[in-house]
Amino acid sequence: MAEKVLLTAESKKQLENRLNYLKSTGRAEMAAKIEEARSFGDLSENAEYDLARDEQAKMEQEIAELENKLHNAEIIDTSVKTDTVGVGSTVTFADLKTGAQMKYTIVGSQDSDPFANKISNESPIGKALMGAGKDAVVTAQTKNGAKTFKIIDIE
Repeated sequence: MAEKVLLTAESKKQLENRLNYLKSTGRAEMAAKIEEARSFGDLSENAEYDLARDEQAKMEQEIAELENKLHNAEIIDTSVKTDTVGVGSTVTFADLKTGAQMKYTIVGSQDSDPFANKISNESPIGKALMGAGKDAVVTAQTKNGAKTFKIIDIE
């Protein structure tokens, strides 16, 4: 059984739009590009044709990946409880060693963007926070070693 891909409704719509574009406009543009490259002559020595075929293969791979993600998509319920951390929760927590406070929203891996304060529920810190309540102390095994955090607030 394939693993579920957690998505917001907005992310799912973006993936559907990209897939529809690639299947219609993208494929038509690629066919035209290949046809143009064919017109340049001998296919055995035609770099433009080889490049166009490589681009087509990459596009078809992206289409397959998008179809797989959408097939296995599970939409995140954004009306989350605030008693424990779950996907969709915004969590304020402090590093017990440094005292530094952080505020992140827990999202599915597809929507993860640490620069926008969105971390995946599959990341080390996301996994550690999942299911914990306010004032809980959790430990995450990061690539820089174990880090211990205290949950300050869950929104």
